[in-house]
Amino acid sequence: MERIKRRDVSCGEEDRISHLPEHLKDSILERLPIEEAVRTSIISKKWRYRWTTMRVLVFDLQFSKKFAKNGAFGRNGFIRIINKFLILHTGPISKFLLHIPNIFLDTFKEVDQWMLLLSRRGVRELILANSNRSYELPSCVFSCLELRSLKMVNCFFNPPRAFEGFLNLEELLLHHSDFGGRLCGTKINLPRLKRLALVTCTNVYNFNINATKLQTLIVLDCPDAMLLRLLDSPCLFQAIIALRKPIQDFVRVEKITLATLMLNNLPSVRQFCIDSHFLKFFIAEKIPKLLPHAIYSLKYLRLSHYQLADLHRLHGALCLLRNSPNLETLRLFMTMVPRVIDVGPASNHLESPNCFDCTLNQLQTVEITCLEGSKPELLFIKLLLAHSPSLDKLTITPSQKTDAQKRFDITTVVMQFPRASSKAKMFYLNPKP
Repeated sequence: MERIKRRDVSCGEEDRISHLPEHLKDSILERLPIEEAVRTSIISKKWRYRWTTMRVLVFDLQFSKKFAKNGAFGRNGFIRIINKFLILHTGPISKFLLHIPNIFLDTFKEVDQWMLLLSRRGVRELILANSNRSYELPSCVFSCLELRSLKMVNCFFNPPRAFEGFLNLEELLLHHSDFGGRLCGTKINLPRLKRLALVTCTNVYNFNINATKLQTLIVLDCPDAMLLRLLDSPCLFQAIIALRKPIQDFVRVEKITLATLMLNNLPSVRQFCIDSHFLKFFIAEKIPKLLPHAIYSLKYLRLSHYQLADLHRLHGALCLLRNSPNLETLRLFMTMVPRVIDVGPASNHLESPNCFDCTLNQLQTVEITCLEGSKPELLFIKLLLAHSPSLDKLTITPSQKTDAQKRFDITTVVMQFPRASSKAKMFYLNPKP
């Protein structure tokens, strides 16, 4: 009798998962793959069709791999499955992530319809990763005025002529995207934009923005970017710019000087990361030894794909160091010195008495990666050690192409250099495989 009674009580108790708070249900659904979220309808009556009000919809790479093998419109095809889901979905959509696989599509008509749906559902975060042919964003995307974050891969970013900007957008990341010719330099207002990343984009010279709150700017492999426009922000905190190709390979370049950029467009930058091609772009015209004003805000400087054997690039690096009195961290990523380059001029300059007549009082950390052990590289390390009284740590990682004997020779030479800082520690790391 007691056993029966206990069983009745157990059966009478309602399951806890059916009575979870709504926000916990949402949290669970958002962490499930989209097809598993649909299957939660079998849990109980209170979970039935709960997925139809999900605010976060993720059709990512894993989803597309699973259904793309069925084609676009076949049974359980990629397009058909998403259409079925969106037809049943109700309510607002705060985040939408879509990966378009490399399958045969006559047109992007269905994708356009999905974008139209999003524009009516108050989407705030839109991520479109396109592995198909380039997709031109429909005009309805530019009417999504509640957007906070927009990330696009392999798209045409070609807004209608009447488009004035995204008033609430805080993050814009565009990869392998084309700005076309419709903009023609028309200024786009992005008053709340804090982070902008342009990677391997084309026709970037047409992209003219007004972003007074921009804090982070990333421009990689965009040879025709109008950098003075993009850098014109009083709140800019971090700038990462890499051309990745020699300057002579560019058809359209902006004629600027290092002095103009530093004085007018980097008033508050604390982190500056550039490659040697961009630095060579700076010094297309001769620059003075000292700029009229120092860059007091700069704390972190990273130079990548660098060759100290190139006298022009060496001058550029020394000029940056001279004019960064509060620099705390310096990172150099070296690249192999071609045999055709004569290291003599750079070595002679580094050995001259007036090569560097400043003291890097705030420099604490120096990291040099892919070091080959050339004479200019070793002399540059000697210069840093002699002019950095606050240096705490110097880390050297040699190039993979150096053998054990060469690495030993580098260590032996560097250990003999005089140091302005008595607390400076040196670390020699093995190259990464």
